[in-house]
Amino acid sequence: MIDGKKVLFSGMQATGNLTLGNYLGALKNWVTLSDEYECFYSVVDMHSITVRQDPATLRKRARNLLTLYIAAGLDPKKNCIYYQSHVSGHAELAWILNCFTYMGELNRMTQFKDKSAKHADNINAGLFTYPVLMAADILLYQADVVPVGVDQMQHLELTRNLAERFNNIYGDVFTVPEAYIGKVGAKIMSLQDPSKKMSKSDENPNGSIYLMDDPDTIMRKCKRAVTDSEACIRYTDQQPGLKNLIDIYSACTGNTPDQTVAEFDGKGYGEFKLAVGEAVVGVLKPLQDEFERLSKDKAYIDAVIKENAEKANYYATKTLRKVQRKAGFPDRIR
Repeated sequence: MIDGKKVLFSGMQATGNLTLGNYLGALKNWVTLSDEYECFYSVVDMHSITVRQDPATLRKRARNLLTLYIAAGLDPKKNCIYYQSHVSGHAELAWILNCFTYMGELNRMTQFKDKSAKHADNINAGLFTYPVLMAADILLYQADVVPVGVDQMQHLELTRNLAERFNNIYGDVFTVPEAYIGKVGAKIMSLQDPSKKMSKSDENPNGSIYLMDDPDTIMRKCKRAVTDSEACIRYTDQQPGLKNLIDIYSACTGNTPDQTVAEFDGKGYGEFKLAVGEAVVGVLKPLQDEFERLSKDKAYIDAVIKENAEKANYYATKTLRKVQRKAGFPDRIR
């Protein structure tokens, strides 16, 4: 708890380009949480280097992501928006937690197996232990709640296990976090393969709408979206491509899927795809304009980076010093 509020932690990797799915499924909903929670939103650039990155590109993407957080409506005065790499406590706590994590626990991590298959030429120790760094991210701020998707629940369970294991040995040190259960963000699927989530790393560029796509590109991708031959607008699992477009339109307009189906009753796929594209452009254009404005204000973004890193370090250090003392490290002489 900070100032009577529960603490919420989340973050995104500074790799690839954010998609409409990232925005509608997560970022848009983060904006509504700051009144209820003390929120820490990290650009998790340390996680990014488990896969080889071009340094200049990583720095640029990290800054762009932080700027996008703000452009999307996250107030840096109400939310702590910071680079993970600017808070050394993440790495220091991760090392301590590594010493309380069992090899068998990490061997069971399904994402390690998936990523190892994709990057067989670079199966490094960081890729193996990054769930421990993720646990450190969360426990460092004594987070009460963490918004997680189904694919991250295994990592949250490891985090809870580590917190309880440490607490059982040393007393009440860590808050044991819960999964955040709130308004469910829209689950947006690929426009070309609706069996898969829309992804930053989709090999087919037509499968994802990126937040910085221009209106013409957005319209083209929507027109090319996979549907079916039924030519009937219904919200059903038997028409996954169409269902995905209905989800996108509904999330962008505030309609329910049933309202969307009623609105386009008797109309063709071509007309509906055009409306979907226009709705997406309507949502993303203000965000893009604000991103461009903020990107030009170097002094403001630099000030946010500095002030929020100081805030994050303050709370991180409070936890880290307590953990270090419990672990038996000598006190620092002031």
